[in-house]
Amino acid sequence: MIPLVRYHLELLVRSQRWLPPFLTYVLLMLLSISGSQAMLDSLGYAAALLVPVTAWYVRCALTTDPPAARACLVAAVGAVRVQVASLLAGLLAGLVPAVLGVLGIWLISERTTVPRGGEAMPTVVRPEVAQPAAAGAGLLAAVACVLVGVVVGALCHRPVLLRGSYGILATLGLSVAVLVTAVSPANRAVSALVTAARTARLEPPVAAPLAALVLAALAVAGTAALAARRTE
Repeated sequence: MIPLVRYHLELLVRSQRWLPPFLTYVLLMLLSISGSQAMLDSLGYAAALLVPVTAWYVRCALTTDPPAARACLVAAVGAVRVQVASLLAGLLAGLVPAVLGVLGIWLISERTTVPRGGEAMPTVVRPEVAQPAAAGAGLLAAVACVLVGVVVGALCHRPVLLRGSYGILATLGLSVAVLVTAVSPANRAVSALVTAARTARLEPPVAAPLAALVLAALAVAGTAALAARRTE
């Protein structure tokens, strides 16, 4: 499995298809985040962006190799392994901006929470969440959103969707849905950071990445089984 994952990662790098989602993520971060903002708020925003970005990476991993080359690969190692390797490659690609985003926000942030009374009263003092704790919670939220992004990407492309023309719209729609739905691990993780930014009481979103991992495992297994059935 590792050689297959490495193969798909190499395809992403050599084809430069990793570049558009990465640059989009960086651009949105630069336009929306500054050092004067609360670190936890910034981490929540960065985590939310990772859902569509990771889904984009998954789509790239599933479509980078030409159809003929993918058919040969499926014939050689099986549709299940090819599908799983593609999704794992998308997952690993999504973790790169996740880690870089958390690190960058940690380095530029001046404070972790919103001042009591809002930004208009920055002199009011209250205990803040420690930066290492905030960064750790932000990393947990980022991992949860990356895993949810894998689910979105897996459900919005082959072999689930037979017509690729619907894939982009489906990805955008489902990304928004999982971010606004209260029971979604991505929503729970982002909400925990935003709430902590205003209350200065941080509850690390430990359950969110675990729930997202279960969903991602089910999506990977389900789409791999479907891919095997459609190649029979």
